[in-house]
Amino acid sequence: ISLYPLKEGYKEAIHAFIAALEAQKDVVVEPNRMSTQVHGDYFVIMKLLEKEIYSVFKEIPESAIVIKLIGNDRKGPYAK
Repeated sequence: ISLYPLKEGYKEAIHAFIAALEAQKDVVVEPNRMSTQVHGDYFVIMKLLEKEIYSVFKEIPESAIVIKLIGNDRKGPYAK
């Protein structure tokens, strides 16, 4: 997931979004410099993203969010 809040003070918005994802105990959140990876149950993640993306768009409607979904466990047999 990559969040691009198109406003001044964008770093705070990104950190708040990541913190909200990390508050969900049923998922693993791995932020890095370019994006944030979220691992866990599909339905838990999608419900969490629905809630948190809505919050971002409500607070900062001038935001773009890019999401890539992968259908297997990146930490499982297909991991490098």
